Amino acid sequence: MALDSRKRRKQMRQRDMRASRIENGLLKRKERTRRDTAMTELVKKGSLPFTPAILSWLSAKLDKPGRLLTAEDVKTVVG
Repeated sequence: MALDSRKRRKQMRQRDMRASRIENGLLKRKERTRRDTAMTELVKKGSLPFTPAILSWLSAKLDKPGRLLTAEDVKTVVG
């Protein structure tokens, strides 16, 4: 009996996690789009050196460490 209830709890947990992943995935996509827009605007307004948050975002976009970013790299992101 104990194994049956464990198995059921595990299955319920897996169903809940699957639903959460779908729901949260949609929210994360929207948030990424909003953040990309906001960060692009901040980059257009500012110049090197950027704040840590902007450097982190640029670093992720360019797949390059923040300390190695150049003005030319930033121009490629801003367009």
